[in-house]
Order: sequence, then C-alpha cells, then structure tokens
Amino acid sequence: MSSSISSSDPEPARWRRFLRVFAATAAGLGVAIYLFIVTVDPWDMLPLSPPLARVPISTNARFSMPSLASSSDFDSAIIGTSTSRLLRPDRLDQALGARFVNLSMNSATPWEQGQMLALFGRHHPSPKAIVVGLDSAWCLAPSGERTLTGRPFPEWMYTGSPWRGYLHMANLYALQEAANQFMLLIHAKRQRYGSDGYTNFLPAEDRYDPKRVDRSFAEWDRPQTKPVGSEAVDAPALAILADRFRLLPAPTLKILYLPPISDEQLGANGSLDAAKWASCRMAATRVAEATPNTVLVDFAYPNSITSTRSSFWDPVHYRAPVAERVMRALAHAALTGEPAAGDIDRVLVGPNRADRR
Repeated sequence: MSSSISSSDPEPARWRRFLRVFAATAAGLGVAIYLFIVTVDPWDMLPLSPPLARVPISTNARFSMPSLASSSDFDSAIIGTSTSRLLRPDRLDQALGARFVNLSMNSATPWEQGQMLALFGRHHPSPKAIVVGLDSAWCLAPSGERTLTGRPFPEWMYTGSPWRGYLHMANLYALQEAANQFMLLIHAKRQRYGSDGYTNFLPAEDRYDPKRVDRSFAEWDRPQTKPVGSEAVDAPALAILADRFRLLPAPTLKILYLPPISDEQLGANGSLDAAKWASCRMAATRVAEATPNTVLVDFAYPNSITSTRSSFWDPVHYRAPVAERVMRALAHAALTGEPAAGDIDRVLVGPNRADRR
C-alpha cells in the first residue's frame, strides 16, 4: 500500500508545478497586455501615458472625441450628429478667426451632446465659439431625460477623475483599439479620422447617382401624418441645451442652426411632426434670446436646398457643396445677423453685439 502511494506522488506534483507555471505565465501575459494598452492609451485619456502623437481611431466617436474636446489645440467646437459632421473646422476657422474642432457624433442623443459640450466647457472655460446643430435628434426627441443609443457610451471619459480610466482598460475593445493606435503610431496604418474631428463620411462627389438617391428616399421612413391632437409638442430636449448655454461666458459666440433636410421630412401642414418642428424653432428661439451673443439660423424649411433632391445623398444628409454653402451662411449670419443670398437660410435670432468683447 505504501509503495502505491509513493509511486503516485510525482504525478500530482508535476500537475501542480504545471498549473503554477501556467498561472504565472497567464498573469504575466495579462500584465504585459494591460501595460501595452495603458502605455499606448488608445483614446489619449489616461494621466500617465507618454506624450505620443495619437489620433482619433474608433468608429464609435463617443470614445475618440473626448480627447479632442480636452485638447488645448482648439478654442471652439461644433456639436451635433451626422448632420453636422460635414462642417469643416478649417473653413470656420478662417471665417470666424477661431480654432474649431468638430465633435459631432453619429446619432448622438441630446443628453450625449450635452455631455460633450460640458466636457469641452470644463477644459475651455472661455471658448471663442460654439456651434450646435439642432436636427431631429433635438427637435423630435420625446423627452429631455438621459438617453443613449445602442452604441456604448464611456461615461468615465466625460465626468469624474481621469484616473478612473485605468479601471476601464482591461477589456478586448481597449486591446483592439490600442493595437489600431499602435499601428498608426508606427505608420503601419493610414489615418482614417481627422485630427480636428472632421471626416467626410460620404461617397466621393463623382460617385453621386440620382437613381441611388431616389432609392434611398424611397426606403427612408416618411414623416408621420398623424394630425396634431392633445399631445405635447414642446421640444423638451432643448432644456438640456438651455442648461449648458447658461454656463457659457457671455463673450462666447454661440451659433445654433437647424441643418438642411429634405422638405419631405418636415411633415405636412397640420401634422404632428410639422408641429414638433415649429415648436423646436420656438424653443430654440427662446434659448437664443435668453443667451448673450447667440445667433439662430434655420435651414430646415422649404427653400432652394431642401426642395431640391439633388442637394442630398438621403433625406437628411446633404452633399459636400451644400455643406460649403451652409458654412458660409453660418459665418455670414454670425458676423452680420443677416441671411445669405440665394434663399437657403433665415436668421431667426441675430447676435447681440453688445455682448461681444
């Protein structure tokens, strides 16, 4: 009996040694991977990461934009959804004498945009200019409460101490984006997103196909034809904007605008959607009139852009030449308080020059 027990001892011992070596190796590999992630710091948000030339990398801009919002390279910001992504910071820089960053995010909810504006404000207490695009995300939102999309939203990047970020780096997404950032840092991968937040996400203009656009219009959800009833149409989400704008200094130029969309999306007269858009204009007007040095420009009404299908790729995304006209009109309205030539916009509230310093 004793001989049998003695002969079996070496086998469990070998397994114990193997498991210890395996655990130590796995732990060492895990530590190495974690150190790689926090050293590369894919989103440039960690306090102790080395000063590398990082660029935006993530398809979900909610991860990429906070570092741009925190950067001292800029003194002005564009906030919005994909309908504002075509506003080029360099164009507005030239027109308004500022250093803009485009912080627009696809399908961003009013709450998410409010978080982005608050983050920019914390790092830029006296911004030169703020541009906010008021599209359907604001105007048709059912409430002003905290809402998210299906895309992950990293709240640790927007509020609280940046040291919290070290608790959010031990995951596969952070590893994936660290690898992507590393490839860019060693010039093994081409930069996809602009360092000022601007990226033209549309097809090249020479690929514009009216038949394809017609199909896109046909597939897009039509506005509701439900008539106005007892339902409230008071644009509740704009309360978020009012709260954020109250915290901005009076000298900051604030530009609110309703981006151009196909007039087919604005709703028929007497419909609930048309009433919501009208209510949104009134609510935005109240915000602009209550906030020093604010201009409100409306492109979302029947005009030479919105009534022409060839202005768009789909009912809400206008073409790059239209974006150039929008930027010129915004700058013109901000500087003169007047609409641009060519029946493309109307200035609902002009800037109060007395508040400019």
